[in-house]
Amino acid sequence: MSRIGKLPVEIPSGVTVTKERNLVKVESSKGILELLVNPKINFEIKENQVLLSKKADDSESGSLYGLTRTLISNMVKGVSEGFKKELEINGIGYRAAVSGNDLTLNLGYSHPIKYAIPENIHINVEKNNIIISGIDKQKVGQVAAEIRSYRKPEPYKGKGVKYATEVIRRKSGKTGTK
Repeated sequence: MSRIGKLPVEIPSGVTVTKERNLVKVESSKGILELLVNPKINFEIKENQVLLSKKADDSESGSLYGLTRTLISNMVKGVSEGFKKELEINGIGYRAAVSGNDLTLNLGYSHPIKYAIPENIHINVEKNNIIISGIDKQKVGQVAAEIRSYRKPEPYKGKGVKYATEVIRRKSGKTGTK
């Protein structure tokens, strides 16, 4: 049985959660997020909490129980606080700039890479750091992963795009063994 699913999701002030059949809608001044809940999961909104329960006692319902609770919790946190990921660019001549609705990356290729910023995602560039923020946790993580995939950090000099918290295992270069 899921221990995570049992926990109620607290709704902070300024956030409204509404239920329409199997649709959960979470909104605040930052934006609106929606989630279609699997029919195997019951959910109800009481006072300032969202409570979930399983309809059946099979393994799939148990998995969906904890997942659904976490997704709703992330939606509530996203519209109240927001999420952010930070990327670092390392390498001589490697840089990034935001112009309009595009992120331009110079990562050692013969051409600059233009990345179209999705809606509801905000990107700031400060020196060699790219800060990605938004209300949807999945979208923020996906954008960060796509930007990182253009030039993953290499293990010898550490050049490339990496997460700010990521640790690169370094390899020693060619050395003579004597």
